Amino acid sequence: MASVNYDKMSVKELADHIARAQKALNAAKDRERAELKNKIASLAENAGFSVGELFGARGRNKSVAVKYMNPDNRSETWTGRGRKPNWLVAKLGKGAKISDFAV
Repeated sequence: MASVNYDKMSVKELADHIARAQKALNAAKDRERAELKNKIASLAENAGFSVGELFGARGRNKSVAVKYMNPDNRSETWTGRGRKPNWLVAKLGKGAKISDFAV
């Protein structure tokens, strides 16, 4: 690999060089991550297991039940997790109780 003389580069050249290096680093990490996932899946499969059985299923596939619903627009719901939706914040600000919206 050729040696690079950073001392003689302009600020723009250095910034471009850093951006290219960061892009290459991210690509290498993605490639190695995919290879490792494949190795782990292969080892698990050869032992008669799935990765989910060994490490537990991630929460992404689990659906959470709706706990609150906007009576004015029944398509607006909230599970009670995360930030309160704007419709609920507005109604609570007008004096409503959260229990008024329980499903």
